[in-house]
Amino acid sequence: MTFTRRTLLLAAAAASFAAAIPAFAAKPLVIGFSQVGAESEWRTANTASIKAAAKAAGVTLKFADAQQQQQNQIKAIRSFIAQRVDVIAFSPVVETGWESVLREAKNAKIPVILTDRAVNVGDQSLYVSFIGSDFVEEGRRAGHWLLDYAKKNPNKQLNIVELQGTTGAAPANDRKRGFAEVIAANPKLKIVRSQTGDFTRAKGKEVMEAFLKSEGKNINVLYAHNDDMAIGAIQAIEEAGLKPGKDIIIISVDGVKGAFEAMAQGKLNVTVECNPLLGPLLIKTAQDVVAGKPVPKRVTVQEGVYPADLAAKELPNRKY
Repeated sequence: MTFTRRTLLLAAAAASFAAAIPAFAAKPLVIGFSQVGAESEWRTANTASIKAAAKAAGVTLKFADAQQQQQNQIKAIRSFIAQRVDVIAFSPVVETGWESVLREAKNAKIPVILTDRAVNVGDQSLYVSFIGSDFVEEGRRAGHWLLDYAKKNPNKQLNIVELQGTTGAAPANDRKRGFAEVIAANPKLKIVRSQTGDFTRAKGKEVMEAFLKSEGKNINVLYAHNDDMAIGAIQAIEEAGLKPGKDIIIISVDGVKGAFEAMAQGKLNVTVECNPLLGPLLIKTAQDVVAGKPVPKRVTVQEGVYPADLAAKELPNRKY
């Protein structure tokens, strides 16, 4: 082989190797994401937002549905660690019990991002960022709406039943706390029954039926930690021969289309918004983390309160 030919072959090989380097460096970001489940309209919209944002950004998303079981999420996170994904993200079923598996992720040098729900851990370095709502503030907003409503009937005792979210979940704990904190300002507002409805429509109906059997017409207000439970409760109220939204004032949280439809029909009085469209924020945060850019420890989304008189106008604008 002549010197010139050998030189040309070496140059071609070098060029081929150099061309492969950018392709290797530009490999898709891989995110392992564990979702709570598919228990509500909100959760369905949240999942769709994350999948769409990942696809738009060219991110490989390894998705796992925990079916509302913490052990399923822990198993999924360990699987993501074994697969050496670039980032792990998850929406925790409950707040506690994560120290061990998050430490495993940290030891593997895989950053963790929390979405929608927070965790209660002693070491805050076990996750890099939380993206979601201020659930305590959502509870407060629900409470403030009820305080304003109560001013129209200043001498009336208002008995409240509460449909809590999943026991131990951050939104259930915080929405309960924020609501109770605010209504304490009015001694005529009293929670007479409070029980979990697991954030599901079916369980909301079941628990509301039990409330109606035990409390009957003594119930003046229902506070539901999400719209799906409220919609299930509306069915129970109607089957009991009462008018939801009139005989029983109904306050809920999420702001999904089903709630706006119920308000337009006069069956629900107000919904406090909880924005599920977290996908773009999650993907951007994951990209920044992998790029070594600083990210906020907490990113809180902006939300509003929608009483029934705004429902018909706002319904066409709802994206979830």
